[in-house]
Amino acid sequence: MAAHPIGVHVGPGLTQDGGMDHGGPLARAAEMDADGVQVFLGDPQGWKAPRLAADQQSALSGDRAGDLFLVVHAPYVLNVASTNNRIRIPSRKTLGQHAQVAAAISARGMVVHGGHVLGTDDPAAGVDNWRKTFSRQAEEGGFPLPLLIENTAGGGNAMARDLDALARLWDAVGGFGAGFVLDTCHAWAAGWDLATAVDDVRAITGRVDLVHLNNSRDPQGSSRDRHAPLTEGEIPTELLVEVARAADCPIVLETPGDAAGHAEEITLLREALG
Repeated sequence: MAAHPIGVHVGPGLTQDGGMDHGGPLARAAEMDADGVQVFLGDPQGWKAPRLAADQQSALSGDRAGDLFLVVHAPYVLNVASTNNRIRIPSRKTLGQHAQVAAAISARGMVVHGGHVLGTDDPAAGVDNWRKTFSRQAEEGGFPLPLLIENTAGGGNAMARDLDALARLWDAVGGFGAGFVLDTCHAWAAGWDLATAVDDVRAITGRVDLVHLNNSRDPQGSSRDRHAPLTEGEIPTELLVEVARAADCPIVLETPGDAAGHAEEITLLREALG
């Protein structure tokens, strides 16, 4: 594995039409000379439980060429922090279902957004709902792979938008071994100082397990989640490189563009990181 492994988010969901065609996500990684891939198991806006056939699981979890790393991203619709029972309860169920399949294909971890509560509700309720999610799963032996909570771009009642909110969340879930994903576009949109973001997060969580290295189409503090290619957004490219260097962990690009563009970004990062 490379000193700074760089992966790319690819595909439709693995269980969607075409998700495993033509070699699936591992072939897409090879096209870009990536060290790994991040995938959805199914529709990112859907609640359906993912089901991969045995041969599909084997193709993903067997001896990966060059020891590629694989990360799964949970559906966007999940919100285990929600104070709405009709959202929170199916979110917990679906999270568990995706975690089982992610573990079966030997994913390194599963990314999930921090979520939020309704505008009139106390964010402390959302923090407690996160604690209950981990606590109830622990009664069944815990999640079968690391659960990696990602910071989000907007929302005053979000669990992981602001550093102080992240601190409250980690007081509740850090003891369960929760991991953390630092998304640079989201952090920029939330007004974080990217020059100190890695240290700021580690002071709270003690860890950064993965970086989503994305530029932003919007000014700092905009609360807008619009990714841009590494060299074409509002964030100075050299600042993104320094985040990657400071985090010293696997990187996933979620930048817009085609395979050729992503290959260029990977080359740029490898040369910059040395």
